[in-house]
Amino acid sequence: MRQPSDRPSTASGRAVQLDSFGGPEVLDVREIPVPQAGPGQVRVRVAAAGLNPMDWIMTADADTAARFGLSLPVGFGTDYAGVVDQVGAGVTGFAPGDRVFGGALSRAVADFVVVDAAGGVAANEACHTPDGVDDRTAATLAIAGRTASAALAVIDPGPDDTVLIGGAAGGVGVFAVQLARIAGARVIGTGSATSSDFLRDLGAEPVAYGDGLADRVRALAPDGVTAAIDLHGTDTVHTARELGVPDARICAIAAQVDGVSTANGANAAVGALDEIARLIAAGHLRVPVAASFPVEQIRRAAELQAGRHVHGKVVIDL
Repeated sequence: MRQPSDRPSTASGRAVQLDSFGGPEVLDVREIPVPQAGPGQVRVRVAAAGLNPMDWIMTADADTAARFGLSLPVGFGTDYAGVVDQVGAGVTGFAPGDRVFGGALSRAVADFVVVDAAGGVAANEACHTPDGVDDRTAATLAIAGRTASAALAVIDPGPDDTVLIGGAAGGVGVFAVQLARIAGARVIGTGSATSSDFLRDLGAEPVAYGDGLADRVRALAPDGVTAAIDLHGTDTVHTARELGVPDARICAIAAQVDGVSTANGANAAVGALDEIARLIAAGHLRVPVAASFPVEQIRRAAELQAGRHVHGKVVIDL
């Protein structure tokens, strides 16, 4: 990450932008005018930005982008962490120099972002970064942390539960596994053979996904599974049903199944991000950062993240 003396002037700054929709190959670093904080807004000098699958999914084509209110030219990335450097009229609770993190929809991979100070809106917010939480970690929280919190709220796990989490080694799974364990639940997490040690380290009991999943889960949990979260598609949903889990205790985030609740970051309870940050600061939850890249290597970073085989989070340093 840059040192403060290396920062660009406030006249212009770097930002990753797309002039056409597509994959990592269309990502470019540009010098653009620095945005100014308007009434009710704060401007943040970004130190780090975390990548998520939704970043490249929603900029892959025009129709998907339009559903998110995006049009060309468009920025990239949503999760950020940094320091407030400008405060708009009417803002309370923030001052220049405050460390913050949050979401800035498809514009986070930039030297500066402007967000609403009032918060409460996913992908347009700032939260205070607690002492003990570094910027790289804080930059991974907004999308995945919100989504995991919303999914956990659906199934409401407790000490008497055995929870099956599909796609447990991914970016949302890192949070979902640990939050379920903090709630006292036993967690069985699906993943590839190469993710077994990673899942055990998070506190989950690993099980291979694919054909025969229900039988493998029965062998691990002969007394049954009581709740399930599918973080990838629908396989875990159907397996949970086969194992007798009621629909009311099944949640999906990446697909819709009749009778099963879906969750996303926008559904998270007020204060969900603050609570996750507090858990990290207290040492109860950790975020494995699989790789970090300078912004000039954005294409390489996006390719790694889009491959969906990375264990942990991918972060851009600014």
